[in-house]
Amino acid sequence: MTASVTVSTLELISLVLFVIALLHTFGAKSFEILAHRYPAHGGIFHLLGEVEVVFGFWAMVLIVMMAVVGSGADAITYAESRHYTEPLFVFVVMVVAASRPVLEFVRSAMAITANIVPIPTTTALVWLGLAAVPLLGSLITEPAAMTLAALMLAPQIFCRGVPEWLKYGALGVLFVNVSIGGTLTSFAAPPVLMVAATWQWDSAFMAANFGWKAAIAVLINATVVTFLLRKHIQAAKDVSKDKAVPWLVSGVHLLFLAGVVMFAHHPVIFMGLFMFFIGYTQAYKRYQNPLILKEGLLVGFFLAGLVVLGGMQQWWLQPIVSSLEPLALFFGALGLTAITDNAALTYLGSLIVGISDEAKYMLVAGAVAGGGLTVIANAPNPAGVALLKAGFNDNSIGALGLLLGALLPTLVAGLLFLL
Repeated sequence: MTASVTVSTLELISLVLFVIALLHTFGAKSFEILAHRYPAHGGIFHLLGEVEVVFGFWAMVLIVMMAVVGSGADAITYAESRHYTEPLFVFVVMVVAASRPVLEFVRSAMAITANIVPIPTTTALVWLGLAAVPLLGSLITEPAAMTLAALMLAPQIFCRGVPEWLKYGALGVLFVNVSIGGTLTSFAAPPVLMVAATWQWDSAFMAANFGWKAAIAVLINATVVTFLLRKHIQAAKDVSKDKAVPWLVSGVHLLFLAGVVMFAHHPVIFMGLFMFFIGYTQAYKRYQNPLILKEGLLVGFFLAGLVVLGGMQQWWLQPIVSSLEPLALFFGALGLTAITDNAALTYLGSLIVGISDEAKYMLVAGAVAGGGLTVIANAPNPAGVALLKAGFNDNSIGALGLLLGALLPTLVAGLLFLL
């Protein structure tokens, strides 16, 4: 009797903490305002205003509550039962993809393409950053695509001088496009990866049923927001004055990136590669910029916290998912994705016995279409926030601004997936 009460109590506590974490995420920007207003306590307000800290903080509270309500051994067992491969992978791939040799290689490739397009080069680079790079995520994974796109676009549109509403519009497009841009294959988008093996969805299936629709939506979204931004786009960063990166160094960095992506589900391997990567960057330090270790760690901390908190939400999420008809499931998944990671949502769907093919499609379509609505909706989003928040007022990204900026591109993606 006591055991059942304990489980029920923990489930209720976990839900309350999850809701508090969500509210904290939406109110994170207000802590930055408080930091400016009360500088004597600015440090703690800045800490609480870091979106990447929110879920890690409340996950720690959950583990403490588990120890209080149950036992310390139970709390440790639960924490160790979670799978942290995705947080580790996102941390590693962010750091590797953001390294100067990789970033300059991608910038050079985009510059060559931009010179061919019959529009101003600066405008073409923005369009490619919002369209081509998210679609590239189907090969290099969504977190890597988010990292590259954010670093490419930051000096051009996510900077001072660009109207705030346009920056939020561009951010919404970027997040939505990355979320749906990884659906051309079966291994790049976390919500697809969660069901691909169980439902036997290979890359050919994804391209035929999701990919072409996602590509059209990505192109529409990127084109519309680039048109709106055209008068405010800043000149691209001139890297010609920096010491040129030898092709061999760039090639080695790209091999490291390919290796990390190839072994994305084997943390022992990709963490080993990462250690070698750190050593290599030290050996050729003159061709490097500072690695984004802090930003990567913050994002990994955020996702690890989401894994801990989200792991206790199955008791109320799965009944909702399993009770909906296919069309209702699409809209339900789209809405629920905004308040819980879309990969967790599709994973719960994969556990439903006898789910129809139509329901499978609608669940994944809704989950990826809604992946740009909030910071927690899609695993790469915290990476985008960490890399782009300095370009917004108060050096933070408001949850409401992101939600409003993502509504129209989400609508475009949703309509195409409903075809």
